[in-house]
Amino acid sequence: MLKVTRLIHLASGLDPVRVERFTAQLRQALTGAERHLVEPTLAGSRNGGDILLHAQFRTEACWFEAQPHLDALLAGVQVVHVDGVDYRPKSPASVTSHGSVYRTLLVAVAPETPDALIEAFEADLLLMPRFVHTIAAYQLSRPERTLGAARWTHIFEQEFTDEAGLMGAYLMHPIHWARVDRWFDPECPEFIVRERICHSYCRTATPVLDDSPG
Repeated sequence: MLKVTRLIHLASGLDPVRVERFTAQLRQALTGAERHLVEPTLAGSRNGGDILLHAQFRTEACWFEAQPHLDALLAGVQVVHVDGVDYRPKSPASVTSHGSVYRTLLVAVAPETPDALIEAFEADLLLMPRFVHTIAAYQLSRPERTLGAARWTHIFEQEFTDEAGLMGAYLMHPIHWARVDRWFDPECPEFIVRERICHSYCRTATPVLDDSPG
């Protein structure tokens, strides 16, 4: 399974009708995907773009067929910037239920970081769902290809029960600010995430983190 995520930043002042038409065109470009999600991001996103696009393709060939159409749309004058990743998860998503909010986090760990520290960082991220029960599904991956403002090293995806489950129960939980934040905080000795992060989320009516055929 090949997964593709694009965080699409639009030019300011676009007419809402034009944005809706562009969003529909993006969805049409992904008709060959097993699953896809193309939705406006919600207000609390940080460097998350105006549209969150996520797609899962059964084979690389399916993606290569869709890619030129998607790339042509993203090269349009209405798009000012895109952050993105292409990746093949090494392990299945962990799913207990399905949420109404999908969130993706793109981070770039400093290139000189020792492997042992990277593994500890990943272990802390994967520890969070044990304590934050509003996480309905999650998956941590490393990308094969990146584009945008940084050379992204990790993609942490989650489905949350609702928006409050993300912005409240998750971000305010002690496991987040007392343990995980040290990797992101320049004042902590464990600081390894040196570039800006992309924290993007949107509503979803269907499961996203499900490796079975759509």
